[in-house]
Amino acid sequence: MREAQNAVAEASAEERARRRRQFCLTCGEILAIDGNPGRGLKGTMRAITVLPGIANSARLDDVPEPPLSDGAVLVRTLALEVCATDREILTGAYGTAPPGQGRLVLGHESLGTVESAPPDCGVAPGDLVVGIVRRPDPEPCPACATGEWDMCRNGRYTERGIKERHGYGAERFRVEPEFVVKIDPALGILGVLLEPASILAKAWDHTERIGRRARVWEPRSLLVTGAGPIGLLAALMGQQRGLDVHVLDHNKGGPKEAIVRDLGAAYHSDPNTLERLAPDVLIECTGAVAVIRACLGVAAPAGIVCLTGVTEPGKTFELDIGRLNRKMVLDNETVFGTVNANRRHYEMAADALAHADKTWLARLITRRVPLDCWSDALEPRKGDIKVVIDFAQ
Repeated sequence: MREAQNAVAEASAEERARRRRQFCLTCGEILAIDGNPGRGLKGTMRAITVLPGIANSARLDDVPEPPLSDGAVLVRTLALEVCATDREILTGAYGTAPPGQGRLVLGHESLGTVESAPPDCGVAPGDLVVGIVRRPDPEPCPACATGEWDMCRNGRYTERGIKERHGYGAERFRVEPEFVVKIDPALGILGVLLEPASILAKAWDHTERIGRRARVWEPRSLLVTGAGPIGLLAALMGQQRGLDVHVLDHNKGGPKEAIVRDLGAAYHSDPNTLERLAPDVLIECTGAVAVIRACLGVAAPAGIVCLTGVTEPGKTFELDIGRLNRKMVLDNETVFGTVNANRRHYEMAADALAHADKTWLARLITRRVPLDCWSDALEPRKGDIKVVIDFAQ
């Protein structure tokens, strides 16, 4: 008991000390103590920052207000979702700070309300908005030049909270009008699901474009592998399209199964389901090599398999290439991968969320953690689907 009390006291002391300090994101130097700023600092805010490439370097800092150079729209953060990408950055495996800066403000799945914006820019004070993650490369490449930065050819794009741009994990952020999306105010906190939903909106957009290679393409069934947030949103959009939806996950029973069934979809935990169903569309959302291998070559004739999960290098598995090639060629099958999203996909996702059952959507957010306890949100717990850092608490 005494050790626990000492630990709490030490944590409280560290938090008091942190609140007395204001850090420079470039070098980590203390800019102010006890509210007395240095270097002409006019104001500060709290932000979750990390030293990219350094494991366990994340902390809650006092940092300067966002500069106007980040964008003309000022947003007060309401919520920030965390995902596997954030956890990879925290382990030091991923992430890049802005040029010339040491620390990176974390967070790319945002939700906030507009505090100020230029006239006639598409948003106004009080609007509920989400910031787009990716920015086009500076050249730009042919894809970025046409607004499809999610299809960047040269890899010189930047991403908020991930690659060379500060994220949305601060009490306030600025964003360019063309990279902010207004959403239905009826969504409330559920609007924080927009960024992951945009990934699935793109997956469906490209699936349907591929399907239209044939004069007649009328898919009837969808199989989603994985009942995490990406898988459940994929299933939702399949249900909205009137398909016979099936979800395969390794968990038997529990909240995920209930959520799938309440969507009107079928839930499976037997891997043999893959061979038995022969779906017209298969969206793989786990990134697990065994599941990916099992997905290849099991779709219906002219079926489409979309890969959304990312697998770390070095994972190997035996695969009968001859059988796979024969099946894909003779049945006109397609396998493709997808990542990120452009503005059109964010708008498609906003429409999908606006038309979804709000009670069902709310079950995807399994934990809401106040900013002061931000580190708790980044520790996975049994039963988690989507965890949100609540800036309003």
